Amino acid sequence: MLVGYMRVSSDSDRQSTDLQRDALLAAGVDARHLYEDRASGAKDDRPGLAKALEFVCPGDVLVVWKLDRLGRSLSHLLSIVTTLKDRQVAFRSLTEGMDTTTASGELLFHVFGALAQYERALIQERVIAGLAAAKRRGRIGGRPAAIVGEKLDTIVAALNGGMSKAAVCRNFGVKRTTLIETLARIGWSGTQETTQQ
Repeated sequence: MLVGYMRVSSDSDRQSTDLQRDALLAAGVDARHLYEDRASGAKDDRPGLAKALEFVCPGDVLVVWKLDRLGRSLSHLLSIVTTLKDRQVAFRSLTEGMDTTTASGELLFHVFGALAQYERALIQERVIAGLAAAKRRGRIGGRPAAIVGEKLDTIVAALNGGMSKAAVCRNFGVKRTTLIETLARIGWSGTQETTQQ
């Protein structure tokens, strides 16, 4: 069975799914099996897509007019198509001619997967290079330290005075993980810490 999905970026009257609907119907999708959303591709909340994905069964084909109607990014698109594949549901995009029921469509899907992996590697490479450049200029990447200055001095004094980490968290309003990360950052050993919880 062919199941169609359509999306326009806005719920205004200016944007219509007519073009997509006509193309999907011409491709053989039954009008009763058309799902649509009127939302930006960047939004996670797309009830029409959720219903379409819930409706499809093994052996069905999810059909879209264009790839960008389905996924908000290449990695998101690949995630959806991979999920469909795991459920033995094929995928077809009319405009790009991608059809995972054919050998060439399957190859194109793998090429997209390789491109997405390449894109992730490039982003990671740029982040690492940016952090290294910042470090050379004396800046350190990541979130700023949560506990600093007088508050940190007071907490360390309290711990050195025998207060437990649990009591410090309660009294100073800090999360345990934040406290532990901060103590590790400053190299506090905590030999005098009590075991009271």
